[in-house]
Amino acid sequence: MAQGQTAPDIQAGRLSSDEIAGNFDDLHPAYAPHEAAVAADRCYFCYDAPCVTACPSDIDIPLFIRQIATGTPEAAARTIFDQNILGGMCARVCPTETLCEEVCVRETAEGKPVEIGRLQRFATDTLMTSGVHPFERAAATGKTVAVVGAGPAGLSCAHRLAMLGNDVVIYEARAKSGGLNEFGIAAYKSTNSFAEREVDWLLKIGGIRIETGKALGDALTLDGLKADHDAVFLSIGLTGVNALRVDGEDKEGVRDAVDFIADLRQADNLGTLPVGRNVVVIGGGMTAIDAAVQSKLLGSENVTVAYRRGRDAMGASRFEQDLASSKGVKLMFNVQPIAVHGNGAAAEIELEYTSGTAGELSGTGETIRLTADQVFKAIGQTLEGAPDTVALDGRKIAVSGVGRTSVDGVWAGGDCAAGGDDLTVTAVAEGRDAAMDIHASLSA
Repeated sequence: MAQGQTAPDIQAGRLSSDEIAGNFDDLHPAYAPHEAAVAADRCYFCYDAPCVTACPSDIDIPLFIRQIATGTPEAAARTIFDQNILGGMCARVCPTETLCEEVCVRETAEGKPVEIGRLQRFATDTLMTSGVHPFERAAATGKTVAVVGAGPAGLSCAHRLAMLGNDVVIYEARAKSGGLNEFGIAAYKSTNSFAEREVDWLLKIGGIRIETGKALGDALTLDGLKADHDAVFLSIGLTGVNALRVDGEDKEGVRDAVDFIADLRQADNLGTLPVGRNVVVIGGGMTAIDAAVQSKLLGSENVTVAYRRGRDAMGASRFEQDLASSKGVKLMFNVQPIAVHGNGAAAEIELEYTSGTAGELSGTGETIRLTADQVFKAIGQTLEGAPDTVALDGRKIAVSGVGRTSVDGVWAGGDCAAGGDDLTVTAVAEGRDAAMDIHASLSA
């Protein structure tokens, strides 16, 4: 029986199972074939198309849309997968509204772009549903490569290496592959276990073995990997979470947003997942929005995202901000946490208003308290577990060219590597490009 949105404290089952199922349905429903044909017909098939330039993985967007328009979605999928083997997931989670669709000629002229993301999903889903894998392995090279981390960058790198004839072993710390695609994406963006199915489909290339429960540490060292393999690719992600550094942060009810999202993604029954009546999320990126929206969809009565800067500085796109607002999430700007209050468990969070001058942020002294029985921290993640021998650039692994680290024979890519923008599509491109460089080095 549903507890109701006004049930106190942190409770499971605030909504009925039917309500939760409806709330977590596909954010962007898949196109039917006729809808895809109509949407594809809006494309001008531009020469030197701005959408291609805006795509981090360099997909030939006009070509694959033309292939959909001519009734060959399988060919369109091959065009996509040539550049982005995780094109199915990227079609679901990529912020197309700030990348390819933002620069679409239709968007600049009419305010309504070609729906590139949904067209990409239509093409990739069509091919993947058929069970066909569009690539075959080249002749065996006799080389083996270790990939550490089975997230988007690692999977992309492994697939390209295997396709070129190399043998690959992926070492993954968790019990399941997929990285953020499996554990860190909002459930309404990736439904029906798509991330897991995508990994299974990718592995059909052959030549890839995944060993789960294997993290860099005492038993798995970089020196050992180098001794056992011809090259190493590090795609270990960002597993640390930044602290609020305020009084009361250790109270019950205060937790990391990434852990909440991971629990939600792995839950067999969302109705059993506890969530607060009054939820406050600290942060301004995609993780903050995903945690806030999903809290609301689970039945929280009041959900607030509190961000220390203005709206324009927010890491989450305007589309995501508007999505949160449409679900009943309140967005507060120019506020920062200074304390969590409560007797053992969170009851209120105290926020201070901020002002910025020349990029410097400072508190104004004016404060406000919000009722909060659950507080989610979503203020960024940090690199943990990087080998001591690998040089860092700031707080990430330093790379040059297409992912070469300071250690000979070791490459890195994805969120753990410096220079990227922490997008799934960027991680895929970095893994692909590093694989090409690794293969060239091993073939020299």
